[in-house]
Amino acid sequence: MTEDDLEDRFLELAFANKNNRAILERLLDLGAPDAWLVAGCLYQSVWNAHDGRPPEVDIKDYDIFYYDASDLSYEAEDEVIKRGDALFADLGVEVEVRNQARVPLWFEQHFGAPSPPISGSAEGIERFVVECTCLGIRPDGKGGHAVEAPYGFQDMFDGILRYNAKSPTPHHFESKAGSYKARWPWLTIVPMAG
Repeated sequence: MTEDDLEDRFLELAFANKNNRAILERLLDLGAPDAWLVAGCLYQSVWNAHDGRPPEVDIKDYDIFYYDASDLSYEAEDEVIKRGDALFADLGVEVEVRNQARVPLWFEQHFGAPSPPISGSAEGIERFVVECTCLGIRPDGKGGHAVEAPYGFQDMFDGILRYNAKSPTPHHFESKAGSYKARWPWLTIVPMAG
């Protein structure tokens, strides 16, 4: 399959998850700049399809990244979080909204390593600790969707978990990959070099 074919299949399986569909239908209404639905809810829907399970099974939360460097206060981010809480309340799932411009302010305290400044949501997406999980979808404003997949789709479909060298948290790779393998045992963890 070509990369375009893989992207089409990825979108088909991500949209099979009714919560992904609903969030993306409403994402522009959040009023947050550079907003993307990212990570677990996307690739885990694909892995569930591989197992013949319902798309929503074992998905802990639905993450939305946005980027707004104009106000780095927690209060400004909290306003967007509260808008998201109201916008997605009826879905009955946890939706976590985070301003990527603020990530370097709290990242080290939370994850034990500093995070370099981020210039946009796509840069945040490309830093997840497992390469094949670096994925995002957003409405393109023209009735379609833009996809961010800096490392492509093949490893995600093949269940290959590799450490992402752009991640500032290599010490989290084994626990994160192990957590995925516990839920989807067919996944393959590629040991970190060195």
